[in-house]
Amino acid sequence: METAAIYHRPESEFAYLYQPNDFRVRLRTKRGDVAAVNCFYGDPYASTTDDLTNNSGSSHWDYQTASMRIIATTEDFDYWEAALKLPFKRAQYDFEVIGKDDQKVLYGDRGVFPFSTEMIGTNGNPFRMPYLHEVDRFKEPDWVRHTVWYQIFPERFANGDKNNDQPGVKPWRSDLSPNRTDYYGGDLQGVLDHLDYLQELGVNGIYFCPIFKAYSNHKYDTIDYLEIDPDFGNKELFRQVVEAAHQRGIKVMLDAVFNHIGDRSVQWQDVIANGENSRFAKWFHINKFPVTYEATDNFENAKELTFDTFAFTPHMPKLNTANPEVKQYLLDVAAYWIKEFDIDAWRLDVANEVDHAFWRSFASTCRELKSDFYILGEVWHNSQTWLSGDQFSAVMNYAYTETLINGIVNHTLTPTRMVDGLNYQRTLYQRQVNEVMLNTLDSHDTARLLTVCDDDKVLMRQTLAFTFLQEGEPCVYYGDEIGMDGGNDPDCRKPMNWDEATQDRSLFKFYQQLIQLRLANADLLTQGEFTWDVVDDDRKIVQFTRAQGDKKLIAVFNLGDQPCQISVTGQTLLSQNCENGQLAAKGFAIWTD
Repeated sequence: METAAIYHRPESEFAYLYQPNDFRVRLRTKRGDVAAVNCFYGDPYASTTDDLTNNSGSSHWDYQTASMRIIATTEDFDYWEAALKLPFKRAQYDFEVIGKDDQKVLYGDRGVFPFSTEMIGTNGNPFRMPYLHEVDRFKEPDWVRHTVWYQIFPERFANGDKNNDQPGVKPWRSDLSPNRTDYYGGDLQGVLDHLDYLQELGVNGIYFCPIFKAYSNHKYDTIDYLEIDPDFGNKELFRQVVEAAHQRGIKVMLDAVFNHIGDRSVQWQDVIANGENSRFAKWFHINKFPVTYEATDNFENAKELTFDTFAFTPHMPKLNTANPEVKQYLLDVAAYWIKEFDIDAWRLDVANEVDHAFWRSFASTCRELKSDFYILGEVWHNSQTWLSGDQFSAVMNYAYTETLINGIVNHTLTPTRMVDGLNYQRTLYQRQVNEVMLNTLDSHDTARLLTVCDDDKVLMRQTLAFTFLQEGEPCVYYGDEIGMDGGNDPDCRKPMNWDEATQDRSLFKFYQQLIQLRLANADLLTQGEFTWDVVDDDRKIVQFTRAQGDKKLIAVFNLGDQPCQISVTGQTLLSQNCENGQLAAKGFAIWTD
């Protein structure tokens, strides 16, 4: 047995309070190396003798034994888990690890030792959970688990009021690729006018790209965080949008760009004018005065910058969120839109480049106003440092969905490697974190899903079906549901196609069915157990089961190019390329048992 692979870390994703009085412990071992794991646990003060002062443990420690089970396997490791009930809200625990070679070891806080029953709980070796404080438990907003998001790029969704159009707006053509600086006139009135459409589709969460006053069409270069951009309307109109959405059971999430501000903002203009004497000089990361840069042919890229920016974009100077004035200003902004307009969530742009201390204060500010407020960070990589309960609720789960895309669409991963990658992402976080992740297959920053699928709508449907059955919440990028395509930015930001004659209504109906299936089984698909039943690299078949209590949902996907025989034993909920027990290429079947 490879004892060097055995790993556990207290008070982390390896040891956490999942629900009240449901303490989860995990252990990592080398893949395929271990036959069984037992967790010995109990109250650190519990003894079969009268001596309750020997806190380092003794042979008389009164413990229980929990058999652990494998919950995930990755390329290198197996992950074991047990759920423990702790009546006194505290525990000490260690692990018996039994190798397939029959070697037995006891693993605890001091390391790995040859196993003997006399060693259990002794010599200060057990791990400790001193006390389970409910206030420390990661609490995901329950409503998020019952949400399917719809992302709107406001300038391109619908033009409901031509009176606020920029001069020279282009004709509303969804079949032509936009340039980076084009305007089409999309606004909040257009969103309000089409809320019935969103309700018909079945989504119940709107994720808006920025709507605050800004210079560009994308609005990520904020001028004023406390004003609606006049291209989109005004505050009263936004209030109507939120109220009308809420009446339809639709939540509203706004995009907060707090890493940087636009160079047309009052603050940055004052720095340009007054240099180091500006009252805002310390609001930014300025390395040398005056603030200058060398322009290039690319508007969004500069050289010889004397100040820090988002990427190398000279028009987005980076805010110093450690500065008390900046911090309070942005916290006031966060509170304002919650208190005044009752928004339900913030999506945080470039969240990984802002200091953790700021995000802790941000989270406290939001949750004091709304205890079930959802905070979503834009982080494209391992996000553990933001997801301990004191900062974000979740992140945009790009790492997860990229693995999925590479397995189902690009076929650069075998089914085994895809499943290993998905499992690895799951094991990075506490269970309740995975339940509220945002699983987006495309966005304003990436090529559209249909284009990624090389215009193959059958493959697109298969990818969507797989995604909608995962723990995190799916997000539909506007227009995907009626067959819009587009490459990387700016091509992915075409105006929404409102011409029903050229919309793919069959695809729209599929989205409706998938959303209905998701919402009808939301608890099962977020909190249910996940079991990979078949992962076959030869036949390219992946089958898994989601189970919760006596409720079960099973799905099988053919990721290869040859038909396969399958057995559907219950009521089919949704399928594709599946007939008489034959599952053709790009096919799937979802059924209840």
